[in-house]
Amino acid sequence: MSTINRRSFLQRSLSAAAAAALSTAAIPAAFAQGAPRTLRIGNQKGYLNLLKGRGTLEKRLAPLNVSVTWTEFSAGPVQLEALNVGSIDLGDVGEAPPIFAQAAGAPLAYVAATVARPQSEAVLVPPNSSIRTVADLKGKRIALNKGSNVHYFLVKLLRKHGLQYSDVNLAFLAPADARAAFERASIDAWVIWDPFFAAAEKTLGARVIADASGVVGNRAYYFSSQTYAAKNADVIRIVIDELEKVDQWGQQNKDQLASELAQLWGLPKPVVDTVVARQQYGTVPITRAIIAEQQQIADTFLDLGLLPKHVDVLKAAPPNLA
Repeated sequence: MSTINRRSFLQRSLSAAAAAALSTAAIPAAFAQGAPRTLRIGNQKGYLNLLKGRGTLEKRLAPLNVSVTWTEFSAGPVQLEALNVGSIDLGDVGEAPPIFAQAAGAPLAYVAATVARPQSEAVLVPPNSSIRTVADLKGKRIALNKGSNVHYFLVKLLRKHGLQYSDVNLAFLAPADARAAFERASIDAWVIWDPFFAAAEKTLGARVIADASGVVGNRAYYFSSQTYAAKNADVIRIVIDELEKVDQWGQQNKDQLASELAQLWGLPKPVVDTVVARQQYGTVPITRAIIAEQQQIADTFLDLGLLPKHVDVLKAAPPNLA
């Protein structure tokens, strides 16, 4: 998404906030606040954590009589399960989990996305591997997390280089198990995302065969429920505005960002320095183009037999898409 589009997104958000402030100035404060509301955020160890630590969201929402609660989750699928049972109102997740959640009937609503971050996932091989190109992956044993963003990335990468999905042998392993297999040389390659990607480069000397540049976007998403998003558009708008501020601060203060994330993730700072150096920054509105990206992932997973039925991603999109 271009800088101009991001700017216009923020301007719309800020204009709406300013209009709300003006409209409440002429009426008693107690009435202007309205009925008490709660925003229950389910967060992974990432940008929502950084936002939580700053306390700015609570300050922005206080005049609207909105209180905020936070619950930390280990992974996106668990967050989406919590959304499905009505335990949270907002969370952050990668590309693949919301597709599976929608297939399972979760009342998902996409509310914003990060900019594309293709350099933050890659195919890795050991430093002494004979594999030099994507074509060399034919017949090789490759580890990845099943039904994840990197699963989709590998499918698209193989196709781009004239290979079929059936040309490689896959080992479906979670990141920790895949790293152990990589160290034991029981796999030939590993498809993985940051910060596991950066850690393998820095501590194992892993070599990059290809990242996702020119292949897939690799975005993260912020989600809510259909009901909450419809009834609390003002709250969602403020959350996304505050997240964009954290994003822009991070882009301008990469060393401090790396220090905060290193502490949050429990990783050495040189590893996280690599993560933040290649990451793209920005929070953007959901558009038809972004929904089309998600639809391609959903259709690919259906073709691979990973989804039980067709998923219409548009049904989870905001109204009036650009």
